[in-house]
Amino acid sequence: MKVTSVKPTISFSEFEKVDIRIGTVERVEDIKGSNKLVRLIVEFGDHKRNILAGIKQERKDPSEIKGKQALFVVNLEPRKMMGERSEGMLFDIGHADGIIPVLAVPEKPVPNGSRAG
Repeated sequence: MKVTSVKPTISFSEFEKVDIRIGTVERVEDIKGSNKLVRLIVEFGDHKRNILAGIKQERKDPSEIKGKQALFVVNLEPRKMMGERSEGMLFDIGHADGIIPVLAVPEKPVPNGSRAG
């Protein structure tokens, strides 16, 4: 793998605007008509969210992440994809570098909704 350049520097105050939290993937559902997207139902402690993730081609069985905790960006503006509303973004490692992505996960279980940073 070729190491890519570091993105432009941002201020700490800009970084603090990104809300990254731990959630548990409760369900993984197919999005009919999409060859990339699945719907994740994610538990964040005080609420659940629908988060669409383009992991269908990255894994033989996307449902293998069911029950796992992972990092999610929760304060992105909701986005419509394939007629569905996505309320956040799964944080994964590797996709942008062309390697098979893996989840960004805590080293041990933590309460859902815990913030990163």
